[in-house]
Amino acid sequence: MNACRRTGISVVICAPSGTGKTTLCRRLLQEFPNIVLSVSCTTRPPRAGEVNGRDYVFLSREEFLQKREAGFFAEWAQVHGSFYGTPLAAAWNLPAEGKDALFDIDVQGAAQIRRCLPAARLVFLFPPSRAELERRLRARGTESEEGLALRMATAARETAQARWFDFWIVNDELEQAWQELRAVYVASTLSPSLCPQFQAGPAAEWGL
Repeated sequence: MNACRRTGISVVICAPSGTGKTTLCRRLLQEFPNIVLSVSCTTRPPRAGEVNGRDYVFLSREEFLQKREAGFFAEWAQVHGSFYGTPLAAAWNLPAEGKDALFDIDVQGAAQIRRCLPAARLVFLFPPSRAELERRLRARGTESEEGLALRMATAARETAQARWFDFWIVNDELEQAWQELRAVYVASTLSPSLCPQFQAGPAAEWGL
């Protein structure tokens, strides 16, 4: 069977801060060259090692609000006092070009992406437990007690929304979580609806 040029998919990954989402997203990007990370815009200050345009597009609050009013974002949300948003062009253009778009966003953004892109695959990553999530956040050494309490409260609100996601993965053991996420991605790329040439060719021969 000849391979066909398929339409790209959109994969949305959400998780409470400290669950290991960034590590798993990086592994997807490293193994599968067809996946492109949709770079979000944010008003929060850059962290050590972050590069503008690679990790985020860093904007002033005024710049962000102007773009929001102009319809620039497919989704946007305010998290921990800062604004985050996904450019609409990436949400539409990458899949149309046959690329798979990876969205590393929060649950507010995921709900907006679902309305904008109903076929997007939504994955929610859970920490093994509340206690383990708190331990991981404390181990970072970057959170005050007030900041830690805020992140734990946010985690509780986010996990309450997991029921409408397509896939659940618990990141207890990293390698196991990676194999499950990898399986979700590979299976998602095999939908017949992504390859109209196959539907009109070999599949039609068999009356499908």
